[in-house]
Amino acid sequence: MTFKAEYIWIDGTAPTAKLRSKTKIITGAPAGLDALPVWGFDGSSTNQAEGHASDRVLKPVFTCPDPIRGGDDILVLCEVLDIDMTPHRSNTRAALAEVAERFAAQEPIFGIEQEYTFFDGSRPLGFPENGFPAPQGGYYCGVGADEIFGREVVEAHLDNCLKAGLGISGINAEVMPGQWEFQVGPLSPLEVSDQLWVARWLLYRTAEDFGVSATLDPKPVKGDWNGAGAHTNFSTKAMREGPEGYAAIITACESLGEGSKPLDHVKNYGAGIDERLTGLHETAPWDEFSYGVSDRGASVRIPWQVEKDGKGYIEDRRPNANVDPYVVTRLLVDTCCSALEKAGQV
Repeated sequence: MTFKAEYIWIDGTAPTAKLRSKTKIITGAPAGLDALPVWGFDGSSTNQAEGHASDRVLKPVFTCPDPIRGGDDILVLCEVLDIDMTPHRSNTRAALAEVAERFAAQEPIFGIEQEYTFFDGSRPLGFPENGFPAPQGGYYCGVGADEIFGREVVEAHLDNCLKAGLGISGINAEVMPGQWEFQVGPLSPLEVSDQLWVARWLLYRTAEDFGVSATLDPKPVKGDWNGAGAHTNFSTKAMREGPEGYAAIITACESLGEGSKPLDHVKNYGAGIDERLTGLHETAPWDEFSYGVSDRGASVRIPWQVEKDGKGYIEDRRPNANVDPYVVTRLLVDTCCSALEKAGQV
């Protein structure tokens, strides 16, 4: 017997990487991740090599059922290696793996809220051919054909993610016409990042069948419209457990505001961060750091329930929709877990 394996990888396009994929026909019964072969590709066509030495290697790191093709077919997320089997310079997963292993005892987990916008040609889905729709206000979590656009695509994407066994925890319409969100997690750093990349691929692939495109542009419409983010919820075992959980939460928040940390993070939180983090539209200015309870105008929000319970998680509201999840999870684990370890709050 044979089955189809769709090998998916992240390319070297700058400033925002793209997803690529191609199909491998494998003979034999479907097997586990370790049994999947490495494969090659032309890195000169993906901004990952020069033409005179173009071969790059795809190493499977995550697999799940293929909900598009069905049957025994699978999706295979890969990391990119050079031909000497070392991580390629575009491979951000390798750096996260090292940091996640170093702080594994703290049991960091994440939930990432992925916002995105549907486009019909050059216009956001739901925008009239001339002019603009009514101002934002009724679209967030709305209902009705006059305010909601693209729900059939969203529902198909959700079903595909569930059939693939991904850790999708919810969906909702966002504040601009044609703008939506799905959430992945709570999961460990590598799990949430791998699954978010696969969920993004499924978003693009599902939208193909409806003749629309999806973008992670952080400011898809200029002017008085909300941007698109990837709010990142983070906690460690110490933050989740009382009675010292809230003290650990404050330590984590303070660590994100120390010295050069705010800019170290923001400059790696997605291209176009300054266009979205303006201090308006539920954002803090990109060059200022703040945290607060129930404050969606802060860089980092502590949910009110967390303050009430004295334990829980924090929400970093700065990452763009186009952020690399391997990078944002690595930075949060490294910064916060280092601070908690130093403070003896582990």
